[in-house]
Amino acid sequence: MAVPDIMPTTWVGATAKQIARGVRRGDVSATQVVADHLDHIARADAGLAAFRTVRGGEAVTEAEKVDEQDDLANLPLAGVPVAVKENTPVAGLPTWNGSAAVRTGVAEADHEVVRRLRGAGAVILGVTRMPELGLWGITDEGPTVTRNPWDPARTPGGSSGGAAAAVAAGLVPIAHGNDGLGSIRIPAACCGLVGLKPGRGVVPCQLGAEDWFGLTEHGMLATTVADAAVGFAILAGRRPEKLVPPQRLRVGVSLRSPVRGVHPDAPNRDAVTAAGRLLAAAGHDAVPADPVYPTALGLQGLATWFAAAAADVRAAGIDRSSLQRRSRRHVALGDWAQRRGYVREADRAAWRERSIGFFTDHSVDLLLTPALASAPPEAGGWSGRSWRSNLLTNIRYAPYAAPWNVAGLPAIVVPVGRRPDGLPVAVQLVGPPGSELLLLGVAGQFELAAPWPRHAPGYPRVAATTS
Repeated sequence: MAVPDIMPTTWVGATAKQIARGVRRGDVSATQVVADHLDHIARADAGLAAFRTVRGGEAVTEAEKVDEQDDLANLPLAGVPVAVKENTPVAGLPTWNGSAAVRTGVAEADHEVVRRLRGAGAVILGVTRMPELGLWGITDEGPTVTRNPWDPARTPGGSSGGAAAAVAAGLVPIAHGNDGLGSIRIPAACCGLVGLKPGRGVVPCQLGAEDWFGLTEHGMLATTVADAAVGFAILAGRRPEKLVPPQRLRVGVSLRSPVRGVHPDAPNRDAVTAAGRLLAAAGHDAVPADPVYPTALGLQGLATWFAAAAADVRAAGIDRSSLQRRSRRHVALGDWAQRRGYVREADRAAWRERSIGFFTDHSVDLLLTPALASAPPEAGGWSGRSWRSNLLTNIRYAPYAAPWNVAGLPAIVVPVGRRPDGLPVAVQLVGPPGSELLLLGVAGQFELAAPWPRHAPGYPRVAATTS
């Protein structure tokens, strides 16, 4: 239902769709929208460290060029401020990859996904922080710690941790991320956002040496399903389309952890129960259906994770002695895994086939799981801790995302409530190849039935706009 059409005093906190509509119909200039967000970043990001680099003057110039265009009607992101994850080339900026040790030179051209965002009218405000080489579900680098807007003592997750913190605090309405073993979905769950990992091959990847052996996909983090859908369409090179609420689906529900001995805590179990009720209220059938995660899958996934880091370091000619201690150990294990022949495409293909077969074998359209197993870990100091400490912490709190990267299947994280400590809690929906719009449609039904706070407490919410 539309609310009275009153001009907001600031566009900080508005959705991407609201901003684009306002710019297209002349309610506001892209320049003003960008100025509002740059002012907010200057005030708020000092305590969050979401951004590595902010493109102040350059962003204003880009916004002016958007305003000068004669026809804005075909720009679905007209004037929308967007952040890009720092491992994805943005023309005129170094590609940091999580630390000074792995930074590459100034990019001469935009990555294809950045080019598509600009082509849709978006204005790139800067690049957001990630852990070194994108290896971890916690984002920090030495003394600089990226913090969760919901609780600064907690991590926003990783590796797209800066992107999630920026969106949850309203620094940008949407942010680009990428997901190799959960790096969009984990931060989305930590920060109460919608995070979609598309299926393999839907969005061009072109990251690092070998796209992490096919595990990595680009995607967007957003505060609403509608914004997530627009962002996905742009990255996938499609025209945005209106989501159609799906009719009666059969959804498999599973609490089973992919990691033996790791189990979801009570708030995450309760989140799945709540999501099951939302499915039933929307007319869907929720039925028990546990994937069988073979023990070998965990070993194969770990070996591929290790080897991906080693391949990136070799390809970039990085001095290994300059890496963080945890990264050096990770890379060394990657060399070892490849020498021993533990990184095999045939193994990944077998799990993909088995995963696709899960939907047929259980006669289900989608799979519902927890997004996390426990609360986000504390923020701070992880880049100086041991590899073992980082590994165990990541596996114990976020085991549910990685199998679907190995399988190359689309998956989305959706907020469904709060933990007793006030932090957001979320669930994950996984689908067969080509089900991105179906996942977004179900997420939209969740949002309609049980709306979530769009931003962390204390951060800006939308002023009066048109819905």
